[in-house]
Amino acid sequence: MRRIDVLGIGVGVFFGGGLVYLLLRMVGLEPLQAGVWSQAIFVLGILGWLSTYLLRVFTGRMTYHQQLKDYEEALLRDRLARMSPEELAALEAEILAETNATADPELGDN
Repeated sequence: MRRIDVLGIGVGVFFGGGLVYLLLRMVGLEPLQAGVWSQAIFVLGILGWLSTYLLRVFTGRMTYHQQLKDYEEALLRDRLARMSPEELAALEAEILAETNATADPELGDN
């Protein structure tokens, strides 16, 4: 997110709070009650946004995690594409040996 986006969101939230206050005043609430209710709506909105953010953080569905995963997969694909057939065969044999060693730990230390 760019700085201008953050500034735009901040200004939007500021004017949005003022708009909620004015709407509550038009409905007939006293100034103090309208201020309290507009603040309550603002806090509930922030808590709602925070809960969705924390959910994305803890489930690993953030943009950064996805970009990192895509980068690692692309890097591995590129490395595999550059390997010679002999290197691929050696890698396959190494993976097979590790798979057999983890499947039967007693045979792996011979």
